[in-house]
Amino acid sequence: MEHALSPAALSELRRPRPYPAVSVLTPTHRREPGNAQDRVRLRNVVAEAKRQLEHDPAITRERRADVAGHLDRALAEVDLTHSEDGLVIYAAPGEHQVWSLARPVPERVVLSDTFLTRNLVSAQAAERPFWVLSVSADRVTLWNGGADRVTEEHTGGFPLVRSRPNFDAERMQRTGDQPSTFRDEGARHFLRDADTAVGGVLRTHPRPLFVTGEQAALSLLDELGGVTREAVHVAHGGLSHGPPEAVWQAVRPLLDAESRRDVASITRVFDSARGHRMFAAGVDELWQNARQGRVRLLAVEENYRITVRDHGDHLVPAASGDLDAREDIVDEIVEQCLETGAAVRFVPDGTLGDMDGIAGVLRY
Repeated sequence: MEHALSPAALSELRRPRPYPAVSVLTPTHRREPGNAQDRVRLRNVVAEAKRQLEHDPAITRERRADVAGHLDRALAEVDLTHSEDGLVIYAAPGEHQVWSLARPVPERVVLSDTFLTRNLVSAQAAERPFWVLSVSADRVTLWNGGADRVTEEHTGGFPLVRSRPNFDAERMQRTGDQPSTFRDEGARHFLRDADTAVGGVLRTHPRPLFVTGEQAALSLLDELGGVTREAVHVAHGGLSHGPPEAVWQAVRPLLDAESRRDVASITRVFDSARGHRMFAAGVDELWQNARQGRVRLLAVEENYRITVRDHGDHLVPAASGDLDAREDIVDEIVEQCLETGAAVRFVPDGTLGDMDGIAGVLRY
């Protein structure tokens, strides 16, 4: 299953496909009792996708069999033992993908000539992904960070392992054979290679970078002057072998502090925008302004969801399951704002007070 959405991956997902490009969305659960029914619910929504394929006269028998086969293969790849909050299956002639999301999605099936990507985009923005590079004298590990966890990432050549005959840094320091583990030329080359490798990852998957390691290792990275010099350094050794929870706990205080600063900054910006009449709140106002490209900054409470329907030129509340209901309007607004260059921030529930869960600063 896929988790990390890069700009290149998003561009590939958005390209037109031969009809039908099938998008299957279903909510999932991380723990009991909700996850007990996830497998049944997933099978039912895939069955609904096949039913729609069967009853669409625009789809030939051969193409229907092709896409249905890819839906079956995608279903077999789903690992619900590591469920997050949503699951998306894409299937089209000759291909399929499975995406796990750390944000709920509405249950739906869409047949079109493109895949439905707005829920992926919104989930990625909400997750605020980051990288953690854990360095030691003999191993450098890259961790993929999200809303509440890190997992080891095997990309860009990571993990990097340095093989040295009879390598025993503690013995060498005790006997004086090596004044510092990170001062020999081999260590410099090793960390320079790590800096180059993570620089390549950042070019294709740009996001904030944290570097953990002993202070001596961090000082050497400063001297080398590469991309790791500009990262946030965390003086905590022993994390290149994990476990993931220890890495998460090492960077969590910095993430929490950054989140608090972000919320305080957004509150000040909104107060100023109100005074200059460049402020909007609620899904109806934000949807209209987002379509016009007027939103400069959008803030959304993390668990804010609302179902609406079109009522003339406005959106009004609707019941989930209504024929013309738009159950993921918040994700639509997020995607539209990102498409027009707006900054998007997800904030803790209750942060926006009387702003109806979603608010923005306008460009004009």
